[in-house]
Amino acid sequence: MTLEQQLTRPLSLDRRIFSYFMSAIAVLFTGLALLPLLSVLFEILRQGLPNLKWEVFTNLPAPAGDTSVVGGFANAIQGTVLMVSMAALFSVPFGIAIAVYLSEIGKSGAIAQTVRFVLSILSAVPSIVVGVFAYAVIVLSTIFGYRGFSALAGSFALAVIMLPIVVLSTEEALKLVPKHQRLASAALGANSMQTVFKIVLKAALPSITTGVLLAIARASGETAPLIFTALFSQTWVEQILNPTPSLSVMIYNYSSSAFPEQTQMAWTASLVLLGLVTITNLLSRLITQKR
Repeated sequence: MTLEQQLTRPLSLDRRIFSYFMSAIAVLFTGLALLPLLSVLFEILRQGLPNLKWEVFTNLPAPAGDTSVVGGFANAIQGTVLMVSMAALFSVPFGIAIAVYLSEIGKSGAIAQTVRFVLSILSAVPSIVVGVFAYAVIVLSTIFGYRGFSALAGSFALAVIMLPIVVLSTEEALKLVPKHQRLASAALGANSMQTVFKIVLKAALPSITTGVLLAIARASGETAPLIFTALFSQTWVEQILNPTPSLSVMIYNYSSSAFPEQTQMAWTASLVLLGLVTITNLLSRLITQKR
């Protein structure tokens, strides 16, 4: 029998049965892995969609027990966007600068290895521990000239959570830039800093953006750090030094409420928060695909 005949010959019956059996097992375990995720998604859609109205995006929370007013959580959306944006303003540029040092300057030096080790540990620290740290450093301390729950304290906690994600993802993105691009830039007379900022960062920008968006998605859903730092309020955010509402803390507070309308509002807020996180992750996917 020739090689071509051997390659095109159908598989034997026992091998086909084994192949179908293993494929069925793979599909079964894939379904079992997706079942919890789909169950959570189905329950959030079932409970949250009936109350998803335009008023929830524009109104303040209604007084507890008052069903004559259509309540919303516009202030929680405002607070979430404010604190995540403030955290990103600190963690993104600072994290990219650290990643540039680790990838292009420090590389395998002792300082760079120590920084990587610390960041790896920080990325695995539970978020509630970060919240307790921010509570002790900012809420209880007067080191910044004030004390108390505030949006600034909440953004500080979120920035600590986002920083290792931004640094580690950016460093990996910079390492993926081919070495010949650096050599070509040097051959044209560019110094190391010009090569980094005009060639390497530009080439790695899509992957860096993906890491930043994933860090933002992670920070948007954090609850424990904000309970310790930003607390909550029923009004609009007027100052960053006042207690600030957020979607995640609102869900935590309302989910155990004795009033049915607040429990329903918690499901709707869960749906909105899930949508925000999903959109952020989809943006990161689209940016990667465009590259």
